[in-house]
Amino acid sequence: MKHRKYGRLLDSLSIFSVAVLTTMMFSNVIPLALAQSINNSNVFASDSKPYGLTYGEWSAKWWQWALSIPKQNSPLVDSTGKNCDQKQSGPVWFLAGTTGGTEDRTCTIPHGKAILFPGFNVECSFAENPNVKTDSGLSACAKSQLDIARNVVASIDGQNLQDLRPYRVQSPPFNVTFANNNIFGVPAGNSRSVSDGYWIMVMPLTSGVHTIHFGGMAVDFTTTSTVNFATTVTYHLTIH
Repeated sequence: MKHRKYGRLLDSLSIFSVAVLTTMMFSNVIPLALAQSINNSNVFASDSKPYGLTYGEWSAKWWQWALSIPKQNSPLVDSTGKNCDQKQSGPVWFLAGTTGGTEDRTCTIPHGKAILFPGFNVECSFAENPNVKTDSGLSACAKSQLDIARNVVASIDGQNLQDLRPYRVQSPPFNVTFANNNIFGVPAGNSRSVSDGYWIMVMPLTSGVHTIHFGGMAVDFTTTSTVNFATTVTYHLTIH
């Protein structure tokens, strides 16, 4: 995990408060390896190519979208959902996670759009990791961060998705442009990146009201605190 990045969360929250937050968030969830409630018939298969792209390629597009938006308009730090329509285009609508903590958001999505969201995701770029010099180094960096993810969960309309392990995918290396005042605080401009994460692409939902919930935590027992990062978000969606 990006210890520098996630360390900022711990700078603003005490170890105790993060532990309490994590207990509240995940005390009733099923561990990743055992998560089984319903089949995933309304989700594109992890080895499929929705709209001509693999999950890994879509994850790259998600990060290109997320990092192109200035912090003041970013869906990742939005507490209400007011920014959920930022820079949305094409057949797939992107839902953002958080930069730490719990959020409850409301969003309206046009009918006919597939929906992509990360149960839990990371990315490594040259801009954030100047000691990494190669695409293979970016891949290793992203993998090492995602390897400590735990209790990744996702549900649609209150029904947990089945075992999410097949939905862990790594992107090919991709080019990314960081916006001015971006969420990670790196200089604006172009860089190279790799994403790793648990990704879910939902087939277009029926018109009406739906709820999507997802989240996870990163645990590294080699550090002074057991819990390093936790995130969960609930979207109340209106499809029309």
